[in-house]
Amino acid sequence: MGIGNIGVPGLILIAVVVLVLFGRGKVSSLMGEVGKGITAFKKGVAEGNKDELEDKSASSARDVTPENTTEKDKV
Repeated sequence: MGIGNIGVPGLILIAVVVLVLFGRGKVSSLMGEVGKGITAFKKGVAEGNKDELEDKSASSARDVTPENTTEKDKV
């Protein structure tokens, strides 16, 4: 029996044992902290991806002004 074969009854048993050991208040505050951590992680990943895309687009930007323009053509 490996860890992949826990099943629903095993998960219910684990949940009951955790509730008995730590109490309802402690478990709910712990789950709240886990939720905040997941939210912060998702926000950090999204900001990291946004910054990475901005850096990539800034480094690939180039001047497309034609070489044979005069000062009069430039506005």
